[in-house]
Amino acid sequence: MNIFSGFKDILGQINKIDGSIYLKGKDLADVYAKNIALEEEITARTKELEQANKTILTLNSVWDMMNSSQPLSSMLDKIVSILHEDMGYHFVGVLRLYNENTDEPYLMAKSASDNPSVKKAISLLKINMENYKVPYLENSIIAKSIKERQIYSTPDMKGVIKMFFPTLKEEEIKEIMSLINSKICSIVPLHNANNYFGCVVVTSEREDVTDTETNFLKLFANQIELAITVAGLFEEVKKQAITDPLTGIFNRRYFEDNIIKEAERSLRLKQPFSLISMDLDFLKKINDTYGHQYGDIAIKTIANVLKKEARSIDIPARIGGEEFNLLLPGVDSKGAYIAAERIRKSIESQVIETIGGITASIGVATFLEHSDRIDELMELADQAMYKAKLNGRNQVQIAQQHNEVNWQQIAIETFLDILAKKRIPVSNETAQVISSKLQKIKTEDKNSKEVLYSIVDIISQTYNQMYKTGTTKSKLILAVMIAKKLDLPKDEIDKLRLAILLYDIGNIMIPEEIFNKKDPLTEEEKDIIKQHPVIAAREILKPISNIQDIIPIIESHHENWDGKGYPGNKSGIEIPITSQIVLLVDAFYAMSQDRPYRHAYTIDEIINIIKDESGKQFNEKLVDDFIYVVKNETIQ
Repeated sequence: MNIFSGFKDILGQINKIDGSIYLKGKDLADVYAKNIALEEEITARTKELEQANKTILTLNSVWDMMNSSQPLSSMLDKIVSILHEDMGYHFVGVLRLYNENTDEPYLMAKSASDNPSVKKAISLLKINMENYKVPYLENSIIAKSIKERQIYSTPDMKGVIKMFFPTLKEEEIKEIMSLINSKICSIVPLHNANNYFGCVVVTSEREDVTDTETNFLKLFANQIELAITVAGLFEEVKKQAITDPLTGIFNRRYFEDNIIKEAERSLRLKQPFSLISMDLDFLKKINDTYGHQYGDIAIKTIANVLKKEARSIDIPARIGGEEFNLLLPGVDSKGAYIAAERIRKSIESQVIETIGGITASIGVATFLEHSDRIDELMELADQAMYKAKLNGRNQVQIAQQHNEVNWQQIAIETFLDILAKKRIPVSNETAQVISSKLQKIKTEDKNSKEVLYSIVDIISQTYNQMYKTGTTKSKLILAVMIAKKLDLPKDEIDKLRLAILLYDIGNIMIPEEIFNKKDPLTEEEKDIIKQHPVIAAREILKPISNIQDIIPIIESHHENWDGKGYPGNKSGIEIPITSQIVLLVDAFYAMSQDRPYRHAYTIDEIINIIKDESGKQFNEKLVDDFIYVVKNETIQ
């Protein structure tokens, strides 16, 4: 009995120990399981933190782009790169919506991720994604996303591929799906200033899109839209700086910058380029008969022809008024003539409502063939264009090399004579600066026009400290625009150019205390001021033989239309038209600059003052043409 009792006690103790061991084992298993769960949670939270950090860095990258004024194309490439590389999307593409001026709206890829498998898939399609138009179907997920401004995701990759490439066959779709290996696609709508811009398309190997990812895409889209707006404004400002506002083609400034670059390239490679210079025929007649609005339509028509006929590397530009230039890189005179004739025929074939047909006179000059100087090349093209006008218009003329002395050479010789014979009182230092500039025209092949402008600026600043550098060039451009609008012959325009350079040189003889006086002038001082045209014409310029036909223009440039000007009280048609242009241009720039006794007037104020003087100080018809040019042309 005692034995069994003892055995029972031992068995109970053993069971007790077993139970204790079991409980401890169970506790250890629970602890182990909890550790596993904790480790999994830590891993998940770490991944979330990593993803959140990537999200912050990504959004920060977009913010940096907004502050860098990057062009839109560069910015879109950067966005695609960020999403593809940093966020792990398999494919990323930015599509822009084009729904204006088109019967069928479409989307076009503006940037796409550099994914080898996607590249291979696109190569199978044998299409150029840069020019590929994705159909914008009203019932598609893309249209729904853009219109509703909502992010939509779909696992139907087959449907997405079919939406992008509706003509693909079933086996082709399967092959592409096997290559790209994406399981879900998200459409992220983009808007720009409350207008539809397009969307970002992203695909992933993940099975679904989490709420966290959707929230990130929403934040990302908001940042992108701001970046697109900033980049769009940057591009618009840049475009306005180089574009003619009336026609939409390049302006004079852009053309002049690029012809210099092209000349440098041409000299380096020993490869010619050609310049086509053209003028719309009878613009003055169109304006007088139908009104300036129809003249503008005719000018736009010429520009549209140039856009259509020009190659992608060509540079069409509106130089001013009805004058256009077309730069043809790598083209010799024969090729340029063919291109010019094609343009001429295209212009001739245009029919404008009310006006009817229009024509253009065209000149062609080739760098390294006709000249290796830019200014001379432009002059030769201009002369060829004038020859086309004189020979009956609506034709193409090739430039001819000749030994005729042009207006720039006359101006250079005139300034050399003035300095050599000390006809004006300038310091030795100023004389040396001017002489050095003139010498560089020959020794360093400098652009003689620019040098001449700077020389007149220097001389003008010796008696007028408020004279702005660059004013002479602007004066000459404006004067020539007006002269061309009046359809003056080339020899008269060349005389006008010389007159603009020389007409105010007599001011240097006026005492500084009178010229810069803040108080009203006395009658005696006014008489001294009135003598400057006579001084310029007779004392300074008359002894110089090759500018005798310029002297009458300068002598009369302060005569008023109503006869109340000076020094000869001429009136109406007694005053040379070129003198009238000089008077008007001089008045415009005098009012647009500060004086010791007043601030500069605004453009609108100047126009109103000149309107008030129409028929009195100024020729009425000339005022109308002047206002049109000032309001519609780009004047440097």
